[in-house]
Amino acid sequence: MPDKPKIAMYWAASCGGCEISLANLHANILAVDAAFQLVFCPCLVDGKKRDVEALKDGELLITFFNGAIRTDENQEMAHLLRKKSKILIAYGSCAYEGCIPGLSNFHSKQDHFKAIYLDNPSIENPQKIVPQTETKVPEGTLTIPAFHDRVRTLAQTVDVDYFLPGCPPESFKVWEVIDSVIQGKALPPKGTIIGAGKCTVCDECEKKKEDKKIKRLYRTHEIVPDREKCLLEQGILCMGPATRDGCKAQCPNNADMPCTGCYGPPSGVRDQGAKMIAALGTALDLGDVSTLSEEQVAARVEEVIKAIPDYAGMLYKYSLPGSILGGKR
Repeated sequence: MPDKPKIAMYWAASCGGCEISLANLHANILAVDAAFQLVFCPCLVDGKKRDVEALKDGELLITFFNGAIRTDENQEMAHLLRKKSKILIAYGSCAYEGCIPGLSNFHSKQDHFKAIYLDNPSIENPQKIVPQTETKVPEGTLTIPAFHDRVRTLAQTVDVDYFLPGCPPESFKVWEVIDSVIQGKALPPKGTIIGAGKCTVCDECEKKKEDKKIKRLYRTHEIVPDREKCLLEQGILCMGPATRDGCKAQCPNNADMPCTGCYGPPSGVRDQGAKMIAALGTALDLGDVSTLSEEQVAARVEEVIKAIPDYAGMLYKYSLPGSILGGKR
């Protein structure tokens, strides 16, 4: 039906899991099809950029934009879809906070090209060729999008109406958001994080919680946890205290795996990594330190946390570009 509201979904710097979460609505995908016309989604329908360009400004009711901004193409599509959309939703952790692609911000563009194209043991590149935005060939000029120095979130690039977190967002939460539009419910204030709660994963976690006194930390392969007890209290680094709820704590509740933080910081928290550091600071049991010097206390802390092999990768896995830290500058 030509009069159905038009929606779109775009895939920038991301893995493709967000498209799967949309397709994973099961029978509700039929309700989406009945209510909307999906006019652009490179992973699911045969729509072209020129089709989007031909739309009137604001003709798209909703665009679900997933993926961070890594290249000129990502940036161009972000501006184009912003122009054509009444509602632009940063869909998933990559668009919301930068996610896994955002860990790239600890290194420069030159570092990446060197590691991938020059120093890679599986690459034979005697001429030391790295990607160029333009390459002359007999048939003409070949072009590829420019690779940016930094990964940015969608909101660091264009104006965003709403944020739907998760890596990927849980499908039942995606349906809640879509169904509210179908039902004509009033939209929340612009800038609201939708499809999630306001508390922490710990509030949804069913495991028994007592006083958190952590004498040592373990990596997940080093310990078989008690299925009834809080994972963090057992020394497994769980990001639950620093992560927004809304996922039903699927990882700890259903798989006995620690939360890794994909729903981003809870309400009122600016920096997810800093929040987790604070949580650890109150939970580490260093014993009696009253007679120790500052250096000795620091050494004891280091002894406990040395089980974390990569602080940045653990604490900012999903949120580096959107955090205070931001990455290497």
